[in-house]
Amino acid sequence: MLRVVSWNINGIRSPLQGVGYEEPSNCTATAVGHILDKLDADIVCLQETKVTRDALTEPLAIIEGYNSYFSFSRNRSGYSGVATFCKDSATPVAAEEGLSGLLATQNGDVGCYGNMDEFTQEELRALDSEGRALLTQHKIRTWEGKEKTLTLINVYCPHADPGKPERLTFKMRFYRLLQIRAEALLAAGSHVIILGDLNTAHRPIDHWDAANLECFEEDPGRKWMDGLLSNLGCQAGSYTGSFIDSYRCFQPKQKGAFTCWSTVSGARHLNYGSRLDYVLGDRTLVIDTFQASFLLPEVMGSDHCPVGAVLSVSSVPAKQCPPLCTRFLPEFAGTQLKILRFLVHLEQDPEFKQSALQLTNQTQAQVRQNKARVRSARSRSSQAGTTRGQKKLMSYFQPSSTHPQASSNLELPSLGALVTPRTSEEEVMANVVEGQPKASEAKVAKEVQTSFWKSLLGGPSPMPLCEGHREPCVMRTVKKPGPNRGRHFYMCARPQGPPSDPSSRCNFFLWSRPC
Repeated sequence: MLRVVSWNINGIRSPLQGVGYEEPSNCTATAVGHILDKLDADIVCLQETKVTRDALTEPLAIIEGYNSYFSFSRNRSGYSGVATFCKDSATPVAAEEGLSGLLATQNGDVGCYGNMDEFTQEELRALDSEGRALLTQHKIRTWEGKEKTLTLINVYCPHADPGKPERLTFKMRFYRLLQIRAEALLAAGSHVIILGDLNTAHRPIDHWDAANLECFEEDPGRKWMDGLLSNLGCQAGSYTGSFIDSYRCFQPKQKGAFTCWSTVSGARHLNYGSRLDYVLGDRTLVIDTFQASFLLPEVMGSDHCPVGAVLSVSSVPAKQCPPLCTRFLPEFAGTQLKILRFLVHLEQDPEFKQSALQLTNQTQAQVRQNKARVRSARSRSSQAGTTRGQKKLMSYFQPSSTHPQASSNLELPSLGALVTPRTSEEEVMANVVEGQPKASEAKVAKEVQTSFWKSLLGGPSPMPLCEGHREPCVMRTVKKPGPNRGRHFYMCARPQGPPSDPSSRCNFFLWSRPC
């Protein structure tokens, strides 16, 4: 069996509590390895890694038992990015960054680009500059013993911001380039799986509020998916494309099968989301080899949940990782080696033994010289300190017996700097002090100061109550550009959900201060 999983992780260095990792995320191999172990897949495809080449560290890149491949954003730091982790038993024969071929190295690439004449070189370079696509090509063996080629396209498709029409154009051109490349690979004889965050909810069943969205099915992204996908007669609609939505193939009528939720509104609590993440396989591959397609909504740690599929094939690992593998990057080359590679039986190698002994003698001589320099430097420093009259550390410590009256000289801190004249409360406390032992004066003074500041600083005003549930609200801040940017407002604290659900958020809204 071959198990593949895809997850928009929303930052590979983000907290990992969602997969049961209790320690804080610190980009260690243990933390990332824990993610891979929890997902329990032969191939794990991650999107929105938010890591660029300069920020990629060895613990993120070199994971024991896996070989990894990254695609980075060339334009912005901490933005976009995808990564594919393959178990050593599923080592690919080729790997390539991007869809256009402009980032190919001509050595270990996947190839098969199709006809891209409709794109200019500048447009192709722009589409691949955000680190949104990564291809790995594998050899697989069917139960009949036949070896075939399988290409995985790990994608993080662009989001179309309603306020930026140019991003919708960018998204549709990316879709077009993805389809050309996938169909070219199919035509060359390879099976193809497209998996990742496509950033489009295909059908009304894939979106919590499709009924209230105007012209839902006329969305350009949904129309593109209509042309890409085929159906097996078990799905509504008529799709004649080359690929199958594997989840809808196995669960054609499953409602509430969402993979993305708004974290700001707490919508995941009431499953108020949409399905943006897919495992799409070519028609023949899905019919012949797919055993299951699944969602993992119980896995937390991101605003998306993992999705995956199980194929009834076995992987035939390549003998060597393709050049794109991160272990071959100059900064990591040679770091992932077995410890036995560094251990040599000295008695079997006289030359090495002699050179090692010489090196040891030289090292010991150098250590002795360094110690002599340190002693000399300390001596000079000590003499210089004595000349300047520097005291010893012990001169600052005196036995308590030399100051027998110290405890009787305690004075109550003056409050005159705080308020004049004394408040009635301070007068009462002063009278109490007169009749108490001196040892408690400091404690009483602290209580007086605490009482004074509490009376002076009343604390924040209580939260208003929402009209729907009569419960304390939460304060939010306007982040969208416009005249209200930065202003605070109050809204219902409950999670977002269907309007018909009384436990979901009501429509209460109140500005925290007047305009």
